[in-house]
Amino acid sequence: MMRASTRLHTQHQLLPPFEAITPKTHSAPSATLPVSLRRSHHSIADSSIPTSTPTFSPNFSHDLEILGSCDVAALTGFGFRTAYVVLCDIMMTRSKIKWLALGGLALSFLSLLVHMFLANTSVELLQYSVMTQFIEDLNMDVVGKQGVRSKRLWDKVKPLEVLQPYANPRSNYPAPGEQSTGFIYAKIVGEFEKIRSSICDLVAISRLLNATLVIPEIQESTSSKGISSEFKSFSYLYNEEQFITSLKNDIIILKSLPPKLKEARKRKEFPTFKPKKLASPDYYIKELLPELKKSKVIGLVIMDGGCLQPILSSKWAEYQRLRCRVAFHALHFRPEILALAHLMVKRLRASGQPYLAYHPGLVRETLARQGCAELFQDVHTELIQYRRAQMIKQKIIHGELNVDSYIRKINGSCPLMPEEVGLLFRAMGYPPTTRIYLAGSETFGGQRVMIPLRAMYTNLVDRSNLCNKYELNKLFGNEGPLPSNSFNPIPKTSKVLKKEWDQAGPRPRPLPPPPDRPIYQHEKEGWYGWVAEKDSEPDPSPVDLRDKAHRLLWDALDYVVSVEADAFFPGFNNDGSGLPDFSSLVMGHRLYELASARTYRPDRKFLANLLNSTQDHLYFPKRRWILAARKHLNDSLGEEGLDRQFTRSKPVSFLSHPIPECSCTISKTGGKNACPKWMEASLVKSRLQESTTVNENEQPDEEETDEQETDLEDENKTNDSPSLEEDVEMDPDD
Repeated sequence: MMRASTRLHTQHQLLPPFEAITPKTHSAPSATLPVSLRRSHHSIADSSIPTSTPTFSPNFSHDLEILGSCDVAALTGFGFRTAYVVLCDIMMTRSKIKWLALGGLALSFLSLLVHMFLANTSVELLQYSVMTQFIEDLNMDVVGKQGVRSKRLWDKVKPLEVLQPYANPRSNYPAPGEQSTGFIYAKIVGEFEKIRSSICDLVAISRLLNATLVIPEIQESTSSKGISSEFKSFSYLYNEEQFITSLKNDIIILKSLPPKLKEARKRKEFPTFKPKKLASPDYYIKELLPELKKSKVIGLVIMDGGCLQPILSSKWAEYQRLRCRVAFHALHFRPEILALAHLMVKRLRASGQPYLAYHPGLVRETLARQGCAELFQDVHTELIQYRRAQMIKQKIIHGELNVDSYIRKINGSCPLMPEEVGLLFRAMGYPPTTRIYLAGSETFGGQRVMIPLRAMYTNLVDRSNLCNKYELNKLFGNEGPLPSNSFNPIPKTSKVLKKEWDQAGPRPRPLPPPPDRPIYQHEKEGWYGWVAEKDSEPDPSPVDLRDKAHRLLWDALDYVVSVEADAFFPGFNNDGSGLPDFSSLVMGHRLYELASARTYRPDRKFLANLLNSTQDHLYFPKRRWILAARKHLNDSLGEEGLDRQFTRSKPVSFLSHPIPECSCTISKTGGKNACPKWMEASLVKSRLQESTTVNENEQPDEEETDEQETDLEDENKTNDSPSLEEDVEMDPDD
């Protein structure tokens, strides 16, 4: 009470004298007040108002001005108590309006934040839903019952069902001892397929020398390439724990050297060797084993996609099986890669539909090695020629710079182009709605070379169609920013440009832009933008190095999807480089895990001549041509294709053809390579379950025998049919 009275006393001292604001005359209040105030005049006057003297603000006259047209004198004549109540009512109304406006602004800001959040998250959901709907829409016609011929396109190869994977040791195979000869550390240089093959050879060498292996360093995924710091070199691609655990009965593996030896390695106190790809086991026993015993630590630099002979004698058969255990059981990709790859397979097989994986094999390095520049156009031809000139200068290849690409293609040295592969698919009978997965982190020529195949098969998809950017970027981890990869050439004067053009040499060369049109920035960006400005290829930028590391992840995704595919078609396996290639590794993995899966092993030389024979009728070939192409591709699925792969692929990479060392045969008579009885019993049980399920879900088709008889008649007539000129043209879809 004392504090309240003190505050009121202070306020009275601040107010002007009561008489100073009291008018001398009083007019009728209701005559000059607004209508709204007249209505409330009596109620206000009659209301119970405190009898104590009110405490008006010093700006009382200013407050009265808010009444607009209301006369101040009339209002004051109305009574100070009444005016006081009216002013309080107006002030409260203004205060409420301010609070309502402030609340509206807060709600608007909150609504804006909610809309921004929904827009950010709905883009990914929309992209995924559109992608899934896209695949489903294009396959509306094939959902449900398929034709007999279409079913046979996905059936297993029955003659190869007797081959089963079996890479376990079959003789006296002791576990690694605690006392090893020393430590081996290694650095692996190369792309995905070279890395995978080199790791398998490295484990076999460590077992051979009874050495402790330090997890190898992958040059393409080191921290200097700009990858996330949460990954080490090896763990960027593979699962370290799985690798160590799976091979504990074969060799001892450590994640890193002991601290003292690590410091000595930094001081370069240990010898380092660069073994050749075709090095024999005797080379390691005679040359490297003494050095290992002497220094206790040696280093290896593996550059050619391997460091051990692909084909070994029978006494080294256990080391071949060790290679299989490494490649097919120990080398698992890290969980994030496997999860996304299996999700891609699930999306490809939506609605229970099969899919075919196709790897074009269009890589600039391989095309330059084989001299296939004329199969492309414009800048791509010059890029291949530039790389071929470099390889000749470095003595990687021995030959002429300018070669006839079409003669090379007829000899089977150049790849099957995507357009030709599409024609072969049509000849086989694959419908236009077939789901085809395009594998490979690099497709030289870009989307332009895929236009004919995409026109024939609209369900041609790759990782960018099956995954959104968020799912793909999660594989990278937390990567830091890098400088831009823009190409900023030094400006040249018109005299210098004219002089360079006059001295450019023979045509054709990349034509300069018209005089009045500048070279825009988007024409200079990209990995081949330097062609328009310089004669030499620039060094890779930090962004280029990081992109190479990302390609390892794309190849890992494509590898899993290709191995799991219902059918696989290689565009350029056995490329003649003497190095492992992606398609051959996929074919070898499929041969090991499920030999009866449909894996085409075409002879490019035969197909190139076959395609050349009907060059004028590619899209409407004759019936005899269709049957010849179909017969060759069907034969490549079985023993004929296996013999070709054994002859051409196995001398380059053991993993491309891991049989018979890593397989066994199911037969009633038994034999040297017969499967164990426990394996045969489990296989028989699983086949009975599969046959029961198939019999319950499928009903016999009356058209099956008719179509089979028709196909047999067509194949029997091939020998008696007229020549290509006398044959009748026929649509392959008929």
